Amino acid sequence: MSAPALAQEAPPLPSGRSVELPPPSRMPEIWEAVPVDDEGRSVYGLFLVGRLAATEGEAGIGADYLRRAQVLAPDIETLQLQAFTSSLIGGDLAYAGRLAPEGETVPPVLAEAGRLVEAVQHLVRGDAAAAYAVVATQPIGRPHARPGTYVTPFIAASAGDWERALAPVQGRPNDINSLFQRSHRAHLLELRGDHAEAEAEYQRLIASRGGRQLFTLAYGEFLERRGRRADAVELYDVTQAEVGDDPSLQAARARAAGRGRPPVLPTLREGTAMALENAALQSSIEGAHEFSAVYLRLAYALVPNPETLLNVGVSLAEGNLEVAARNTFARIGPDAGPYYVEARIQSALSYQEEDRPEDALAELNRAFAANPEDSRVAYLLAGQLADLERYEEALELAEGPLLNTADQDFSVRFLRAGLYDALGRLDEAEAELWAALQARPDDPNILNYLGYIWVDSGRRVDQGAELIARAAEIDPGNANIQDSLGWARYQQGRYEQAVGILEGAVDGEPANAVINDHLGDAYWQVGRQREAVFQWNRVLTLEPDAELRTAVEQKLESGLPASPTGSANGAS
Repeated sequence: MSAPALAQEAPPLPSGRSVELPPPSRMPEIWEAVPVDDEGRSVYGLFLVGRLAATEGEAGIGADYLRRAQVLAPDIETLQLQAFTSSLIGGDLAYAGRLAPEGETVPPVLAEAGRLVEAVQHLVRGDAAAAYAVVATQPIGRPHARPGTYVTPFIAASAGDWERALAPVQGRPNDINSLFQRSHRAHLLELRGDHAEAEAEYQRLIASRGGRQLFTLAYGEFLERRGRRADAVELYDVTQAEVGDDPSLQAARARAAGRGRPPVLPTLREGTAMALENAALQSSIEGAHEFSAVYLRLAYALVPNPETLLNVGVSLAEGNLEVAARNTFARIGPDAGPYYVEARIQSALSYQEEDRPEDALAELNRAFAANPEDSRVAYLLAGQLADLERYEEALELAEGPLLNTADQDFSVRFLRAGLYDALGRLDEAEAELWAALQARPDDPNILNYLGYIWVDSGRRVDQGAELIARAAEIDPGNANIQDSLGWARYQQGRYEQAVGILEGAVDGEPANAVINDHLGDAYWQVGRQREAVFQWNRVLTLEPDAELRTAVEQKLESGLPASPTGSANGAS
């Protein structure tokens, strides 16, 4: 195996970390006899840096260091496995294919992934016979048996073995894996020109449990290609009546009814990519997001397109590989149209996960600049500006024509209410929340917010308490709603009840400064001044805003006025 060309300099690690690591206290013996590279770095040091980068989500950087180490020590199995895994996640499938691990000691999760990568890489290079040789006699095994099973008929057809490619599917009729295999068989039958058997397979799929929702589009496109547009329209209508409005079905129906050109039948190569995407979808639903990302990487290698690349990034993000996800999103450029916008949104959501609001805002600004007529982007951008306390800018969007429409969603009103509240415009906040409540009368967040405004402002304390109590019944585990309910009881003078409720809220959100402050107030009113002082001091450690800090410092100095009800127990 020839070594890949190395760059002159390894890329820096995130956050400015140096590549120079102190030598470990005890280097494993297997590494001791290995030489250093031209810059004096040991294989073990390169391995540690690469593994650190990969662990922190920098799969591409990690793979680069691990490759360097692997070139110096190609026979160390641990290094080979780590380099293979990082290359796979990072998207360097060509290198991963050269490293595909073999042997009895290799875990099946890597050995079978290696075989799957090898087969797909042969297809990428146009060598269907070599790809078929990988899977013909020994199927891809667990845990990658599903994608192996899905792609094998396409590989067989590509290699000319149509008998195997079109073999009837064995398996339980309503098993989801069997259903996808049968849809792939229908596709191959159409490619082969056996339209009668292809239609019979599609009809069996549509009649199966869940099959109508999954395979109507594929069957409808088949009918359109056969010139049977009326049958396709009828199929789309029946499915929509059963599953509800679906934009894809609506678009397909409009195309068929308008005698538009039907979608072209995907080629064998495209069908193989589709099979991998189906396996990725199932893995993602099952929570195996890293597997999903790998299968999507393979699909992208066969048929590069921005939608698949976007889905790779989403799978990585769902697997908590945020940096690798953002690196993937960054590869989707403005020429990708809506996929560029979605990539910027997904990158922003990833930054939000890491509490990097300014970076999230920058991505949303890019998305909005690319499509300034997109109401979803406007909504997300307004929300991000609100998180950064840039309320006037956020309100300009929320009151603008994209969001302030006759049929606006309740969530827009909820956002606008929060902005009005932050700007001290309570009448307008109340009006927006009331309108939102008419649209969603049982939404606990709307009930809680409107109720809290009424209670905290003293406008309608008892009515607000009723709304909050309804919210608590709907979502009893929500600490913020429990805080509102406790504060409502406090405002009603029912201090003992307030203490019990607020103690539960603090247990649920121990780092919430407002809830701790409310509990301190309730303690004070029932005569538990020492505990009140403890809670207020705790508030100061929780990074309260300036207004709350000033109020708490005043209470620590002077305490609270006597209970307005004149009773520490309040009403029962």
